[in-house]
Amino acid sequence: MRPDELPGKLAAIAEQGLIRRRRLVAAESGARVLVQGRALVNFSSNDYLGLSRHPDVIAAMAQGAREHGAGSGASHLVCGHSTAHHALEEELADFTGRERALLFSTGYMANMGVIASLCGRNERVYQDRLNHASLLDGAALAGARLIRYAHADAGDLRHRLAQDEAPGSLVVTDGVFSMDGDIAPLPDLAEAAAAAGAWLVVDDAHGFGVLGTGGRGSVSHHGLGQAAVPVLIGTLGKAFGTFGAFVAGSADLIEYLIQKSRTYIYTTALPPAVAEATRVSLRLLRDESWRRQRLGELIARFRAGAMQLGLHLMDSPTPIQPILLGDNDAALRAAEYLRDRGCLVSAIRPPTVPAGSARLRVTLTADHEPEQVDALLQALREFA
Repeated sequence: MRPDELPGKLAAIAEQGLIRRRRLVAAESGARVLVQGRALVNFSSNDYLGLSRHPDVIAAMAQGAREHGAGSGASHLVCGHSTAHHALEEELADFTGRERALLFSTGYMANMGVIASLCGRNERVYQDRLNHASLLDGAALAGARLIRYAHADAGDLRHRLAQDEAPGSLVVTDGVFSMDGDIAPLPDLAEAAAAAGAWLVVDDAHGFGVLGTGGRGSVSHHGLGQAAVPVLIGTLGKAFGTFGAFVAGSADLIEYLIQKSRTYIYTTALPPAVAEATRVSLRLLRDESWRRQRLGELIARFRAGAMQLGLHLMDSPTPIQPILLGDNDAALRAAEYLRDRGCLVSAIRPPTVPAGSARLRVTLTADHEPEQVDALLQALREFA
């Protein structure tokens, strides 16, 4: 693309109703935020357990900065791997029931690094059609042959695996799909991958903290362990309330990633203060089960109210509650209407979701009050 083509490209995006705008947001308290100076109830956050503003987590980050400094100063393999990082890795391994865990600076980097390390050029990677962009980009970075199976359809995956003369090297799926909120059929996917001699990689960014025993995620929700799901990826910027990501698995897997993952080797390590804060949020996530219970009650309250209104909800038992509208402009109008009534809800449009499936993406957190959920439902009633 030439420099003089940029204005036309931007105009084309705008004509399709796909222009994205950043909001200037300042946190206030609980589920309330200030957006360009206006107080709104935030129904767009992934801070599912409300831990990002927990006083113990904040205190741990402040103390970590005093002890370790504001940054790590180097990559993990140079001199940036601190005692805080190492302690968090050990605690995450224990939490997930895995032999070892490895910290990455972002979830995007974890997903790309894992797939590019475990899959060589022209090898096959089977991915759910609705997988997150970072998983798809991992296959591109590896130079792999990407084969996409029908969403959450283990039968289609088996069919595609059976068609190949050479067995596939990787089967990759989200644990909870970020735009639909549904849970992957992990037992069936694990069976299909094992029969083909393939790795099963699960990105459980939206499952950790919300699903499973003690918030251990979608793999725990299905009663699966390391043998069925050899590669488990999680992010720390959602239910954990901090920042970064990790991969958990066998000792050999983690050692191999340390040696081969370019997105781990060639980037600065997380600030140790973030690791210290995450250690506290992990303890809270594990021990304070009332947060998940409260979140579950709010999800049930919202779904019951939305169904009474006849809204087109998707099949989601998680905090992600999309309302399918279809048309891009309709989604933007609905988001604007809700904002005028004090509710911040994101309008999600292509290419984040397939064409014709624009939606409002409502997300609920343990910080919400029942009255705030009722106010959102009332605003949706008025808009409908």
